[in-house]
Amino acid sequence: MTHHRPAALTEVPTREGSAISKIDEVTVEPGVERHRVRRSRPQSKQVPRRFVWVGYGLIVAGLAVLAWVAWQFWGTNWVSDQRQGEVAEALEDGWADGSDTVQTDFGRASAILHVPRWGEDYAVPVLEGSSDEVLAAGIGHMDDTADAGKVGNYVLAGHRVTHGEPFAEFPELREGDLVHVETRSATYTYELDFDGTALEVPFTDDWVLQPFPQNPDGGIQPPRGVGERLITLVSCAEIFHTELRSVVFGHLVETERVDR
Repeated sequence: MTHHRPAALTEVPTREGSAISKIDEVTVEPGVERHRVRRSRPQSKQVPRRFVWVGYGLIVAGLAVLAWVAWQFWGTNWVSDQRQGEVAEALEDGWADGSDTVQTDFGRASAILHVPRWGEDYAVPVLEGSSDEVLAAGIGHMDDTADAGKVGNYVLAGHRVTHGEPFAEFPELREGDLVHVETRSATYTYELDFDGTALEVPFTDDWVLQPFPQNPDGGIQPPRGVGERLITLVSCAEIFHTELRSVVFGHLVETERVDR
C-alpha cells in the first residue's frame, strides 16, 4: 500500500547563509528513505557577439535619425531665425544709405513682407531668387517675375516647415486678407483673392508664375477686373515632403510712398 507523507522540504541557501524552505510534493513508497531535493539553476545562454554589435549599431542609427529630425525641425529654424534678423537689419541699414537692395551672405535682399493674418509683428525679409541659401534666410522672390508694385506677377515662395518656416500658417490665409510688401521707396498693399487652401498644383505647373496666370484646366486663377499688378504666394501643400504646392493670388490695392 502506498502512503502519502508530508511534502519534502527543499532548502535553498540565501546570502546570509540561512535556508528558505520550499515545498515539493512527493510520494514516498514504504521502506524508501526520504531525501532532500536540490533544484539546479538554469544555465544562462550567452548572446553571440555579432548580435550584440548589431544591436549597438541599431541604437546608434536610431539616435542619428532622431538627431537629424531634431536638426531639421528645430535646428534649421533657429539658424534661419538668426539669418532673417541679420538680413532685415542689413536691408534697413542699406535703405538708410539710399540703396534699394542689399547684398548679404545669403543673397540680395530687396523687401520685407508683412502679413497681419500671421501676427502684427510678422516681418520677414525677401531675397532675390529661390535657391536653398535664399529660402533658408527668408522668402524668395522668384526669378523672372515682376518686381513689387509693378505690372505683372510678383511671385514669392517660402518654406512651410523647417528653415524658419515663414509660410507655416499658409492654410490660415483668407480671401480679403491684406499683405504688405515694404521696399525702400514704398509699401505696397495687396489684397488676397482666395483662401490659402483654395488651390494646389504640381510643382511643375509654371502657369502660376506667368505675368497674368491663366489656369489651363479652367479652375482658380486671378479674377478679372482686379488690375494688372498681381502677387502670388507659393508654399508646400503639406507639412512633409510633397510635390504639390499651395498657391494664392492677390492684387494691388494701395501704394504708399516712403521718404527715408
